Amino acid sequence: MSDPSLLSTPAQAKDSVEPLLAFVPDSLKGREIGSRPSTHGEPPRGILPALMTAEVTPSPDLKLAERCTLGDRAAQRELFQRERRHVHATLYRILGSNQHMDDLLQETFIAAFRALPTFRGEAKLSTWIDRIAVRVAFSHIRARRGQPSLEVVPEMAADDADAEERALAREAARHLYAALDKMDEKLRVAFSLHVLDGRPLLEVAAAMDATLVATKTRVFRARRALEAAARRDPVLAGMLGDGAAKTTARAPEEDGGAL
Repeated sequence: MSDPSLLSTPAQAKDSVEPLLAFVPDSLKGREIGSRPSTHGEPPRGILPALMTAEVTPSPDLKLAERCTLGDRAAQRELFQRERRHVHATLYRILGSNQHMDDLLQETFIAAFRALPTFRGEAKLSTWIDRIAVRVAFSHIRARRGQPSLEVVPEMAADDADAEERALAREAARHLYAALDKMDEKLRVAFSLHVLDGRPLLEVAAAMDATLVATKTRVFRARRALEAAARRDPVLAGMLGDGAAKTTARAPEEDGGAL
């Protein structure tokens, strides 16, 4: 985290900015905000040029992003509290329960704060941060390829009437994510977002910066891989028996995309 550009104040203000969150290093402060003059007739990019355009009323998201970028700790706290549950849900759907979740949540917001000067309001701020969370999850999967999954198992009270049912659900989820661990990262992320999180294919394609055809292909191939794994795993077969992850369509012929 050596980049000092995560949280910044105007150049004329020499005061340092105290970190908002425990995970924000003290060194991340003090970069001048703004964008380079446009060239070749292109409009200037970044938060401030968008806010200074007289013809356009800045959206609440742009205003919040500008305040965060200028070092407003209340705005930074507001953004974190507003989006943390959604980011956590995205990471959980892709990765399952594991002891790295808090670190990955922090990593996502550090990356988001660092990139805020580039936010132009073309999508909702929540959607923009969600895409960062997807990239963080993707990088985590790739970095831990071949390593055992470290799952967090909560303790249950002995007299909990629903304990057995939840234990069975956790065991089924463990088998599912064990199968996903063996899958190509692109297939896993596409399947997790579409099937487990219930997102439309177009939204998944946008989150992965991929084509719609590529996304359909990945979901199809992930389902086929899970069906193959289920033939060797009765617990996984029982989980897939409700049809949630069964193959229901022909695979598109093309694959491709950024992630």
